[in-house]
Amino acid sequence: MDPWIVIGLLVVAVIAFSTEKISVDLVTLTMLCVLVLCGILTAEQAFAGFGNRVIILLAAIFVIGAALRETGVLDLMGGVLAQTFGTQPRRLMAFMMAVVGGVSAFMNNTTVTAVFVGPVMGLARKLRIPPSRLLMPLAFASLLGGTCTLIGTSTNVAVSGAITKLGLPPFRMFEFTLVGLVILLTGILYMVFIGARLVPERDAATAASGDAMREYLAEVVVLPNSPLIGQAAFDSDFSALEFQVIKIQRDDQPLDAGPNLRFEEGDVVLVAGKVENLIKVKKIEGIDILEDVTLRSSGIDMRDAQVAEVVLTPRSGFVGRSLRENKFRQRTGLSVLALMRGDRRLMHHMADEKLHAGDVLLLQGPSERFRAFEEGSEMIVITQHQFSSETRKRGFMLLGSFMLAVLVSSLEWVPATIAFVIVALLAVFTRCIKLENAYANIDWRLLILIGGMMAFGEAMQSSGAAAMIANAITGLLQPWGVFAVFTGFCVLTILLTQPMSNAAAALVVLPVAMQAAAGMGASQRAFAIGVMLSASASVLTPFEPSCILVYGPGKYRFADFIKVGGGLTFVMLLVVLTMVPLFWPLK
Repeated sequence: MDPWIVIGLLVVAVIAFSTEKISVDLVTLTMLCVLVLCGILTAEQAFAGFGNRVIILLAAIFVIGAALRETGVLDLMGGVLAQTFGTQPRRLMAFMMAVVGGVSAFMNNTTVTAVFVGPVMGLARKLRIPPSRLLMPLAFASLLGGTCTLIGTSTNVAVSGAITKLGLPPFRMFEFTLVGLVILLTGILYMVFIGARLVPERDAATAASGDAMREYLAEVVVLPNSPLIGQAAFDSDFSALEFQVIKIQRDDQPLDAGPNLRFEEGDVVLVAGKVENLIKVKKIEGIDILEDVTLRSSGIDMRDAQVAEVVLTPRSGFVGRSLRENKFRQRTGLSVLALMRGDRRLMHHMADEKLHAGDVLLLQGPSERFRAFEEGSEMIVITQHQFSSETRKRGFMLLGSFMLAVLVSSLEWVPATIAFVIVALLAVFTRCIKLENAYANIDWRLLILIGGMMAFGEAMQSSGAAAMIANAITGLLQPWGVFAVFTGFCVLTILLTQPMSNAAAALVVLPVAMQAAAGMGASQRAFAIGVMLSASASVLTPFEPSCILVYGPGKYRFADFIKVGGGLTFVMLLVVLTMVPLFWPLK
């Protein structure tokens, strides 16, 4: 009975992770409680994973990455792109992917993507090319670069911790670096020679002219005595501002912008337009942005406020609820002037539109408020920041300490966990990051997921569930040999990373794959590395946080990732299937 309970919980977990109706950490903790209540695990076994050194190591890496970002070190690396290489898009793409992949080999890939989004978009404006040409390769490079070292991605660290619980020694810092470099190099070559032809060019015409490249949705009010009053919606002064009128709200009643509809005083007009023109609205007589009118009526003066574009991160607490439900202005001190989501137009009242990770907001407010929410990883400002020389100096000292920690831990002079915790403590003690921001930048949901899934892997082993699933897969594929079974588990991992996080998919497949390898007398380590690398090489859909961060700014569609990432994922799978058996023989 126990194996079927565990398998049933696994199915429920996959569905829950896929729908994201319930937070992954809550799903994980619920599963652990069920396993304890059913007597499959003891309470000590269920929560032993949270005491694993892997959890501490990952927390330290999160803090170090946030500190390097806040001191401007990573931002400076992004700015180098604009000065170091030429204007040829493919050559620039190759250089950018190499830089991003190299940084991502030692930093959390989501952090690296977040840091480089602003500089890359600024570079695209400067070169008058659509940001979509560069942002998708940026996200892919951050994911592929994580395959190069043990600390390159949380998936690697999680799998290393999980195999120790299953009886194997942990991975060394650079054990699979050569394979990871081949994966990264192959990914760069694919994107330069094949992917560059497939990456969409959103707003290519406006990019060529150097105009703003993103079209926002905004609500504009027709003021008393406005020249717009009486003008037809399809033939009005909005056309001169290059705005497209989408809907009109009059006396709380939504109206379609038909050919016979004329503007009246007090109309709230839903328009789509370029960011620069939206900002000009604030200076045009007779119309104003709804949010500004509301603020003035409340007695708030925003004339000296900063206006900036931000991207909501997957970790933002605002995701999943509307601006009204979030009480966005009251909580943040920032007002939303406009909203943009990928290449899709929003057709509802902006205040009632549920926010998604990757949404781009045009915000107005005090500069310190932007900084506060960016430090908490709630949003990313798509601009390059100014940092004092003293701050950057501390950042470079921290970077040197981090590189030293990588060296001493790889030589096994000091345990990796201790080395990186010391660097994280230095980051706080040297004021590279505030203590509260250090805690805010730790992805607690991911740590709970990893700790809980380690215990779940133990339950699959002890209950016999892993053996049942492994026998079924082995029985189906073993007639074609061990390599066919190895391939099956790599493909299964790639498929599961689409609805689930990479770490979760790898930890679900890992105990089954290792059980199958043991049953065939094959190398468990080779199977573990194949599963781990397959999880990180999957870029088929935009569900990964790194891809979500570029989805809105690049104005991508879901199909764009399938078209470009599908081919890249297939090529990466071929590299994994070729390289892993070469360095870790399957038998």
